[in-house]
Amino acid sequence: MFNLLMFNVDWHSGRVTVPMGRMFEYTDDHITEQFREGGNPLLDRLAALPCLFCEEGTTDEAAYVGQINRARIVGRDVSLEVSFDGEVPPLQNSMIHANRAELHMPHDFEFSRNHWAVKDVDLYRFLLRNVRPRRQRPAVFQIPEHENIEPALASVMMPFDAGFNDVYAAIQLGAGNAGLRCRRADDIWENPAIIQDVVSLIDRSRVVVCDCTGRNPNVFYEAGIAHTLGREVILITQSEHDIPFDLRHLRHVRYLNNAEGRGALAATLQGRMQTILGH
Repeated sequence: MFNLLMFNVDWHSGRVTVPMGRMFEYTDDHITEQFREGGNPLLDRLAALPCLFCEEGTTDEAAYVGQINRARIVGRDVSLEVSFDGEVPPLQNSMIHANRAELHMPHDFEFSRNHWAVKDVDLYRFLLRNVRPRRQRPAVFQIPEHENIEPALASVMMPFDAGFNDVYAAIQLGAGNAGLRCRRADDIWENPAIIQDVVSLIDRSRVVVCDCTGRNPNVFYEAGIAHTLGREVILITQSEHDIPFDLRHLRHVRYLNNAEGRGALAATLQGRMQTILGH
């Protein structure tokens, strides 16, 4: 069994309050009897169950698996202290809605009403069947067990050379106009090894821009990482001959490194990024 808590509250705060009057809605009567006595909920017994914390909706709303650490009745409400299971990635309501029958949620009303239900389903067995499996870990650098892409982040892979600063500014302009914030590895210093900062930045990015100008081996390596991680990669270059042979079948953006060329680059990148984002 598991607790389904569908409330528009700040689950990340770890402390939420829900009305007792919404408890056991959409719960089978024989299950309700197991967790209520004398008209009051048996909070200790409920807290022993895993939880699915959701907000109302059936699309890209985030849902989290976790547990109730403490529960107490305050007037007509229940005050909860909750935490998330770090081994389970955030889910989306669209996935839950698509599998609602398996979770004993046959009514769409359950996605549009604040309530606390108890479902006679093995939540973790359901997750094993429906959440993508863990990925193999590389040995040279670390990536987290589960993806955590920042929807508004674009990263840039280019040589660490002052001659590319104006190009980077043009990329930032194009990304900003598309609604993305732009970073490159020398903007951050989070880890002792620079390769870890680079990989972490790529892994969090929605879009990765790789400047192949000068056939820089680091940029080629980083482009390979971005492709392997399944990121949207935009290749740019001042010379088409700098695009590696194995990547020439992919579309790339050629630009001139002057004021007019960089302006055109910004506009082209803005359009491409807006297409990727579905704007």
